[in-house]
Amino acid sequence: IGIKYHVTLPVAAGALLVAIPYSISLVAQWLYGWPNEPGYKKYVEALKPRRIYCLTRAVLEMLKYLQYGKLYFQYKSWYRNVDSNKHCVKGITFGCRGNKLDLYHSPSMDQLDSRLIPVVVFVYGGAWGSGERSTYCLLALQMAKELNASVVCPDYSIYPKGNVLNMVQDICDSLIWVRENGHSFNLDKDNIVLIGHSAGAHLCALAALFLVEGVGELSIEESQQREIANSIKGIIGRGITLLFLLESCLSGVYNIMDHYQHEKMRAVEYVSSMHKAMEGVENFDYYSPTVLLPRLNKKQLKRVPPVGLLHGTSDIIVPVESSVKFSEVLTSLAVTVSLYLLPKMDHTKIVTDLMAPDRHFYHTVFSCIKQEFRKCIKPC
Repeated sequence: IGIKYHVTLPVAAGALLVAIPYSISLVAQWLYGWPNEPGYKKYVEALKPRRIYCLTRAVLEMLKYLQYGKLYFQYKSWYRNVDSNKHCVKGITFGCRGNKLDLYHSPSMDQLDSRLIPVVVFVYGGAWGSGERSTYCLLALQMAKELNASVVCPDYSIYPKGNVLNMVQDICDSLIWVRENGHSFNLDKDNIVLIGHSAGAHLCALAALFLVEGVGELSIEESQQREIANSIKGIIGRGITLLFLLESCLSGVYNIMDHYQHEKMRAVEYVSSMHKAMEGVENFDYYSPTVLLPRLNKKQLKRVPPVGLLHGTSDIIVPVESSVKFSEVLTSLAVTVSLYLLPKMDHTKIVTDLMAPDRHFYHTVFSCIKQEFRKCIKPC
């Protein structure tokens, strides 16, 4: 028995410290992408111990999402329920790529008056390679109630269906839809706020800045770009988030090269969709709001909407420095910005806790968003 015990212990330790991490890491790389090295060198890089253990840790960290199982079944049930159609219009086709959006009604829709209703366009995250609008139905429902606004939640062309430029075009197409069709739902086409989380925050910021600059790749006439940009009152972001027209950004990524270095530190740069969606390292600066801002002239900078940045200090997916640095760049260029650093909040809770009033950070995050929203939105 003693010999058997001494034999199985090293075997078990070997399985725990070698076989399991290597299996997890190699499967992740097989599914999502090998290192960008020629020939056999990609396998040499893939098998480096540091990459194996860092990537395994990143994969195991995803197990924490199991705690959101209850929310998963809640939103699935709500979205499929026919009664939910009283609160929203689902599956509206928009844009040149035939994407769909959902429109969540403001509580003001029940009032018998003709006042136009402000609009929030919420852009979800997902590392530029995942996500869909139905996942955020409970968040959009609560956002409509808390802000007394109509909320538009559009899908966009995530990788590999599209690249970052396509995604920005899709966000701009959703703004065009609001301006061209908002009258049918009593929406105020000149009172729009962009709110995004993570990659969605990045896309909100980029869309707003591209519109201000008049970037030709958007395939939108210059006069129409000016109209859309002027209708954005602010940007609010989380992790990567903005309030444009007002922009509000939640835990957003604003410097792609900085985030790429962070991904390399976590050994996820090759399995991540980011560099693929950007179509290479050479495009990182072009798609970085912190790099784009200083190249705007004084006239363009005056048209940049106020920005609200929200970021959890416990975020390991997108470090809090992302929002801090973006805030510093905005301040240096005299663009109105508010920065909220939220203690003990991570990358996921800043958005999932907005889905139900009984969630721990629900009131904390919404109080910040409402504060920014009231600063920039015109009274009805």
